[in-house]
Amino acid sequence: MNMTKNIILSLCLGLLFVFSCNPKESARHDAAQPTAHPAAQKDYLSFIIALDTLPSALVKKTVHKEDSLLGKMANKTSNPYYFFFKARRYVYAGKTDSALLTYPQMQDPGPTDDVERLKTLEMLTQKIKGGGTVEADLMKQIYAGLKEAEKTGSRLTYRFYDLLAQAYFQNRNEKKSLAYVAVYFENHPFKTHPIVKQRYFDISFLLASRVGDLKKMTACNLSARNLAKEVKDSLAIARTYDNEAQIYGRQGKTKQALACSKIYFDYLQKTNTVNAVACNNLATAFSQNKQPDSAIRYYRMGIEMEKALSNGKRSSIYYKGLTEAYKTKGEFSNALAAIDSAYQIDLENTAAMEVMKVAELHEKYETKKKDKNIADLNDRNKLNETIIKQQRWTLFLMGIIFLAAVSLFYIIYRQQRLREKNKLLRSQNEKLVLEQKVLQVQLNPHFIFNAIANLQSLIASAQTEKSVCYLSSFSGLLRGVLEQSRKDFIEIGEEVASLTNYLRLQQLRYTDAFDYQITVDDGLSLGDTLIPPMLIQPFVENSIEHGFRNINYKGLVKISFKRNEDTLVIEIDDNGSGLAKFPEEQQKRQSLAQVILKERIDRLFTANGQQARCQVNDKGTSGATGVRVEILIPIITE
Repeated sequence: MNMTKNIILSLCLGLLFVFSCNPKESARHDAAQPTAHPAAQKDYLSFIIALDTLPSALVKKTVHKEDSLLGKMANKTSNPYYFFFKARRYVYAGKTDSALLTYPQMQDPGPTDDVERLKTLEMLTQKIKGGGTVEADLMKQIYAGLKEAEKTGSRLTYRFYDLLAQAYFQNRNEKKSLAYVAVYFENHPFKTHPIVKQRYFDISFLLASRVGDLKKMTACNLSARNLAKEVKDSLAIARTYDNEAQIYGRQGKTKQALACSKIYFDYLQKTNTVNAVACNNLATAFSQNKQPDSAIRYYRMGIEMEKALSNGKRSSIYYKGLTEAYKTKGEFSNALAAIDSAYQIDLENTAAMEVMKVAELHEKYETKKKDKNIADLNDRNKLNETIIKQQRWTLFLMGIIFLAAVSLFYIIYRQQRLREKNKLLRSQNEKLVLEQKVLQVQLNPHFIFNAIANLQSLIASAQTEKSVCYLSSFSGLLRGVLEQSRKDFIEIGEEVASLTNYLRLQQLRYTDAFDYQITVDDGLSLGDTLIPPMLIQPFVENSIEHGFRNINYKGLVKISFKRNEDTLVIEIDDNGSGLAKFPEEQQKRQSLAQVILKERIDRLFTANGQQARCQVNDKGTSGATGVRVEILIPIITE
């Protein structure tokens, strides 16, 4: 059951981190429940905070009602909360982009900073949605918002603690998440309300389970049960028995765990709410208690329920549980069939997960690029509006001193020139940015196609470990290329990681054809020293694809990063056939790599008066074999 709890933890915690939990709908809402008042008389911030005391279905209904009421007001656009409720309706409809465009329209005409804090919270909440890793930039924004809220004594400070708890959970730092959940609860304006308290106990239990804090799990579950009994919430009471089964399971008390799991399952049967996860939990309890026949029955029931779901998603935990149950009975043929089914499901889920990760990275890249374009357009619009206003005022003054006709001509002429100049500058800027991105993304498409073909071959030949290793390196390389393509500089550590993934893939492709060495001087920091991305990969590709192709010995490519005073020296040295034996077409590719590198060096360094160069030498002139590439750029640190 511990494994099952960990699997569903992410889903449960995501649901618990929003405005509500699921205590009994009849739980009383005391004076904290929002009430309908005329829009002009409402303290909207208190109204929004009080939404925490409502069940989720009622929160959604209340938001829709307020949006409809505010939409009928004549001066609705002057009320920042009109845009708040409108954006929340977009969120419920799954239109995150529309919500992120609506929230910035919240402008507070009053003296407080409450609207600004609320706007920041809602936008950050949407940006970290999805359960993925929260990047450093977003974490900095959350901490900055918390600092401002604490400084001004905002009533929304507790929401920033809640947001940090969710962010740390998504970054798999459950201990910090648990700490911020406690701070969130202590600062909640309605921490004595049953719904808020139940939410805190549920979140704390799940996080304590994740970190293995048995004492904390026991205390939270006891508090949750006492509260559920107090408000007479039968579902919450039953859920505490499921939690108690997990506690007993961790203690090795299988009989008690089975008894608690039966209580929860019987309640679900009475209320006709049995689900596949509950079947799996009960089956696992039977299996741990050495009752394989009952375990098999409920595992099969869970499998059938999962198949009936419309989303088509499948989990291997049921088949893995079946495997153990059949092994206990000595039915090894059935156990083999079950574990084979589990293996197939894991393969499908792994492939789907990698596709989703690639799509997520691409979406993040596109979103950031779109955000930057929007910001640039807004800045240019404000600048143009300012210029036009100044010119209109100038035209008015010139008209007063009887030069209206001349001034009008002059201003129209200036406006036309400015528009043409802006168009030219915008065109040149877009061209430079496009050239920079194209120059950075130099990963050979043929390499990608070959890598996918090799992966298919490994999977088809049932080389599981090798295919998993290959897929890990391939996904890591693609992720690095997507993330680095939007940067002018990256850390040496990132470049080394990308090169390592690339070289591993090539070694798997050309078995025993070559070795590689990557060395970094002690005087260089992997995390602080910066270089342009994809600077080295084209030369490494030339060494592998062409230098090692027709040699009768094992190839070796050495990559080194050295510091010479204020200069970073990068060397790519191979023992291949050298430039002299390259076909003419291959020599052209080698020259093209040098030309591209020179253009990037010129744009990044030489144009700013810094010293940088690249030199390619054929070692055949000195009696050795191979090619040595030397790149010199200035030392750049963060």
